[in-house]
Amino acid sequence: MVSWVQKLPAESLVQVNGTLKAPPEPVRSASHAGVEVHVHSVHLVNAAHNAPFSNYKPPESMRNRMSSRILDLRHPSNQALFRVRSLVTRNGAAVFKVNYFGRNAFLAQSPQLAKQMSVSADFGRVFEVGPVFRAENSNTHRHLTEYTGLDIEMAIEHDYHEVIDVIDEFLKAVFTTVYSMPELAEVRKRWPSKEFKYLDETLILDFQDGIKMLREDGRDVEEEEDLATADEIRLGQLVRDKYGTDYYVLDKFPASARPFYTHKDPQDPRWTRSFDIFIRGQEICSGGQRIHDAEELRANMRAAGMNEDGMEEYMEAFDLGAPPHAGAGLGLERIVAWMLELGDVRYASLFYRDPKSLPEKAPGLMHPEADTTKPQPASDLPPVEKLIANYGDASNTSWLDDRFEIWRHPTGAAVGYVKQDKFVMMTGDPLCDRTQYKDVCAAFVKFAVSELHLVPVWMLVSYEVQKILAQQMGWRTLSCTEEQRVDANKHHNAHDGPKARRVEREGVKIHEVKADADFIKRADPAIAEWKASRKGKQIHMTEVRPWVDMEHRRYFAAERDGKVLALVVLAKLSPKHGWQVKWALDFPGSVNGAIEVLVEYTLASVTGQVTFGVGVSEKLTPGEHLNGIRARFLASTYNSIVDSLGLRRKAGFRSKFGALGEEVYICYPKHGVGLRDLTHIIKFFQD
Repeated sequence: MVSWVQKLPAESLVQVNGTLKAPPEPVRSASHAGVEVHVHSVHLVNAAHNAPFSNYKPPESMRNRMSSRILDLRHPSNQALFRVRSLVTRNGAAVFKVNYFGRNAFLAQSPQLAKQMSVSADFGRVFEVGPVFRAENSNTHRHLTEYTGLDIEMAIEHDYHEVIDVIDEFLKAVFTTVYSMPELAEVRKRWPSKEFKYLDETLILDFQDGIKMLREDGRDVEEEEDLATADEIRLGQLVRDKYGTDYYVLDKFPASARPFYTHKDPQDPRWTRSFDIFIRGQEICSGGQRIHDAEELRANMRAAGMNEDGMEEYMEAFDLGAPPHAGAGLGLERIVAWMLELGDVRYASLFYRDPKSLPEKAPGLMHPEADTTKPQPASDLPPVEKLIANYGDASNTSWLDDRFEIWRHPTGAAVGYVKQDKFVMMTGDPLCDRTQYKDVCAAFVKFAVSELHLVPVWMLVSYEVQKILAQQMGWRTLSCTEEQRVDANKHHNAHDGPKARRVEREGVKIHEVKADADFIKRADPAIAEWKASRKGKQIHMTEVRPWVDMEHRRYFAAERDGKVLALVVLAKLSPKHGWQVKWALDFPGSVNGAIEVLVEYTLASVTGQVTFGVGVSEKLTPGEHLNGIRARFLASTYNSIVDSLGLRRKAGFRSKFGALGEEVYICYPKHGVGLRDLTHIIKFFQD
């Protein structure tokens, strides 16, 4: 019988009949060490076929596991995780538009309005546990388009901190119960986590005090703006070091970072009676006191440019007299993910939904004559500029710099590379159809090794390409960079806001320009002055050469009295990726805020996806064939390099426009690159 069982395909379903007995000594390899089964019979119920991986040694990459989620969920750690998750639930954003019997309706992005109306209807305390939908193109470790919301709303007697007390009591009950569950040990086998600290009396930290802590730490943060993700995480570390807690409340947010219905602080209307709750430096809850006076609410709506049409039922709740009330919304997946340090909310969702779920057919090519899937005569291969517009992402546009050489495949596909010491460095995916990646990658690597006699290092590639390099060639992969993308469809109010009005009062003209000889003559001195003003080490991938490939460029400028104060250049990418903000240059002597207004104007002038290019990630994430001491050393080295060179500053500027990161990867052969060779990668991006 044992021989027959050993031949069954892994993951097959079997029925075992036997008798439970106490073992002679504890069974160390089992989750229940005190019993064993004396088997009478084993029957095959259903055989598994073609399992993509073994749960005895699951792949490191999250995407590989998620691509076969059913198999992944069979792992004991996942079985334990979702028992933990189910325990937790015992207790203003974009929306999805749907056709509701010929009328417009929207999937719930929050029960916010219904909760407030219920409190007005004299239900003193209401709660809801249910699905929440967000139509936000956010490809980050924190965002899902569908998640489980835990929402409460309650009338208050004295102060909005009453709702904080209720949530605090609930969360501490969750913490106590979760950390007493036996399944936690199994979860930690896959997701090791540090001790979770929290205080008997929960820390409530004023937003202004949080800003002060970040500034004392050397962070450039604005007092009246919401915090960027990296700043939130850093503040969590500072709070843990100073107060000894991973769980705290950040209170009294600025009014500019809160929705129209949030109650302002009577003593200073720049601030609000609102809060966020954080676990390990990451937000799990947002809430506050709501405006309950109908006229004040209408005034706020008008100030925010909102129309009351369609909100009549909501406003009626306040016209009828609503009590002072406060509420909050928590995300179940975030509570579980940050408490257990899973690293990504997708792990805390059985079958996650994000912007990449349900992929649609790719749009047509801008240059059909440069289609690499169609035969190309060797003497007439399509130019790289057209390939970038057909297939390219931000990294590919750097191939037009003088330092890059271009290798061509017989299909017309292209790979840009730079020879550096013993290495050949490539950036971005091959310029070709996705179905050709495998063949083109293999052919180029053969060329690099056999003809150039150099060690290939392929950087800033997509998940698809890193998977090919890892699985077909056995390369190591990691991600420490991300493509920082924006949905331009959300940037349609370019002339709103105090910065835009101030720039206008200064006599600055914000407009799209034609890059003719006259404009180039006026812009070039400003570019030269900008280059001369830069100090210290410069980290970048491309030279500032705005007048290259002008067929696929758009130009936007801030000007006053004929002088160019700022310049933004858009580069055309593939239909999938849209546009790249190739350069956003704020010249010496420019008006304060002009570059931000110009970027907003630029984003409002296009539709669809726009990328600012590649920026650093919050942390280094090991990919394939990379773990243990090597992975920990790389992560530590990465953090040191990022901090010493100040590489997060650029990401902070981009976050002002809603830029969200999408992982890109660095890949290299197992035995061709040592830990000391990291300096060559840094050197590639330095002046």
